[in-house]
Amino acid sequence: MMGKRALITGIRGQDGAYLSKLLLEKGYEVYGADRRSGGSSFWRLKELGIEKDIKILYMDLLELTNIMRVIEKMMPDEVYNLAAQSFVQVSFEQPCLTSDVNAMGVLRMLETLRTIKPDAKFYQASTSEMFGKVQAMPQNEKTPFYPRSPYGVAKLFGHCITVNYRESYNMFACSGLLFNHESPLRGFEFVTRKLTDGIARIKYGLQEKIVVGNLASKRDWGYAPEYVEAMWLMLQQPEPDDYIIATGEAHSIREFVEYAFRYAGFDIIWEGKDIEEKGIDKKTGKVLLEISPEFFRPTEVDILVGDYSKAKGKFDWQPKTKFEDLVRIMVEADIERVANKRY
Repeated sequence: MMGKRALITGIRGQDGAYLSKLLLEKGYEVYGADRRSGGSSFWRLKELGIEKDIKILYMDLLELTNIMRVIEKMMPDEVYNLAAQSFVQVSFEQPCLTSDVNAMGVLRMLETLRTIKPDAKFYQASTSEMFGKVQAMPQNEKTPFYPRSPYGVAKLFGHCITVNYRESYNMFACSGLLFNHESPLRGFEFVTRKLTDGIARIKYGLQEKIVVGNLASKRDWGYAPEYVEAMWLMLQQPEPDDYIIATGEAHSIREFVEYAFRYAGFDIIWEGKDIEEKGIDKKTGKVLLEISPEFFRPTEVDILVGDYSKAKGKFDWQPKTKFEDLVRIMVEADIERVANKRY
């Protein structure tokens, strides 16, 4: 007897890879929806050793008829919509594309399921960026939204339309409001991975310094493999609902920098102020980190910190990996990659 069928959009991303591994371990038949492009890379699936276990289907969230054909072909039991234009900075440069994928793409998925497979369980990857200019501390499921980027605005539409379809058509549709979650599989365009990869390269003489933006921004950072388990748990509940997944702790990018350099054997000291501030290796006096206005957002989100008590109460989910351990895991992975020329 075959297990459940799951369709994961965004299969090439960090969460898509970890979720695939989890579902395979639970006996699922896993299909990955991938946007056909010359630059497609399944390096994350390869790194987890599961590339050959995923059935890849070509699907683009911009094309409704394409989505309909895919759903008709596989008739999934569960759909995890993780696909998105997921880089906040890029959303300011490509607001229309970001909105078409992150907002209308969700609607296309929901309308297809409503028409073809209304009993499928649907998970929408919402985001803490919807809270933006936060209206309460910490943020919970009842905190008002105030997005500060085209990414956050588009994701808010995706979140609200998921709630609307659940309430209008009695669909099993959930939104996971996931706060920042990282891992060695994070993309290089995100500041956390940019830091850990850059530090590993500095350690082996392949790079002189790292250039970043706002060091004062604070985020609630968790470990991605634990967060994808929460996605699965949401779809196993008796009733659909929305849940915040977070750690309840906020740490600045500056803290991340300091821990990351420390785990790589560097002792960073700070000199200068504002954009002239630099991170300097105490031992050698070399500048290892600089700040550039290029990496500042037009509208900044100063702090995000989530209250995960609802998820803990409903399905006993809570974070296990502490911030310092998360940074160490990422640094050690990138040092190993660079040392063995796996980059």
